Amino acid sequence: QVQLVESGGGLVQAGGSLTLACAASGRTFSSYTVGWFRQAPGKEEREFVSAIRWSGGNTYADSVKGRFTISRDSAKTTVYLQMNNLKPEDTALYYCAADQRRGYYYTPSDYPHWGQGTQVTVSS
Repeated sequence: QVQLVESGGGLVQAGGSLTLACAASGRTFSSYTVGWFRQAPGKEEREFVSAIRWSGGNTYADSVKGRFTISRDSAKTTVYLQMNNLKPEDTALYYCAADQRRGYYYTPSDYPHWGQGTQVTVSS
């Protein structure tokens, strides 16, 4: 079973950039779809941000398309989320999640494996 650890969150001004990392332990991501979700302050639901399939294909929420880029390293042990032109509305707790099926999945219940989250705060 894969364990996930996120890192890279922090405080940044609007227009700035951050890169989040999701590291796998126990297994590699070679047979997983890995997704990023976020939970904004005061909201109960986690919102889909982006996902990358084991084959390397990716998908994005409309709200981040053109600003965020998901990628993974060649060893398939870490998935990155490069976030550019950050906005105050991107402020949230960001989670990575993994599933062994090979499609694109957009709801939290599709992912059985989760990290603990990393906080991203964007000041105006």
